[in-house]
This record gives sequence, C-alpha cells and structure tokens, in this order.
Amino acid sequence: MSEESFPVEVDVLTAAEELKNGATLLDVREPMELEFCKVNGSLAIPMGQISRQFSQIPKEGCLLIMCHHGFRSGQVTAFLRAQGYENAVNVAGGIDAWAQAVDTQMARY
Repeated sequence: MSEESFPVEVDVLTAAEELKNGATLLDVREPMELEFCKVNGSLAIPMGQISRQFSQIPKEGCLLIMCHHGFRSGQVTAFLRAQGYENAVNVAGGIDAWAQAVDTQMARY
C-alpha cells in the first residue's frame, strides 16, 4: 500500500498482509471485548478515548482501524482522517471477519 494514497477501507486479508509489512493495527473495541479475542501486537484504544489519546496514534505508515464488525472502526477512520490522519484505513468486517478468514482458531463473539 502506497503512503501517497491510503484507501479508506480494506478487507481482512489485505489488512493481514499490511501488518506483515509493518502497518499498525488500532483496535477501538472496549476492554471487555478484548478479553474475548484480539490480534497480538495491536494498539488498543477504545473508540470513546480516541480524541484524548492522539499522541499514541501514529501518523506515519499504514494505520489499520478495527472493531467487532467494522461500523465503529469506520466512524473512527472518518474522524481520524478529518483530523489529518490520511493513513487511517478501516478494516471491513472487523475482528469477526478476521476470525473467519485470517485466524480461524480465534474465539468469536
């Protein structure tokens, strides 16, 4: 994925490849959701805390945003892009799609 034009959204298979290439995965689910399952190495900041934790969110490189099904992460992606994070990319289908296509051993809820 080119840093010159990050897409607004990618599927989970593309996201998994981007993680291998050094992308950051920002999980915006709530802490109780993370207890069920999570992608190792992801940065966890609940959706409601995003605006208070900008300093933790990288503006360089691909920034993949994930939630349970993709709705909240879509909202966070739009918000971050409006704040100048042109590298923010929504992961369509969220952790649920990830568990079905990327890590089939992952617990689903």
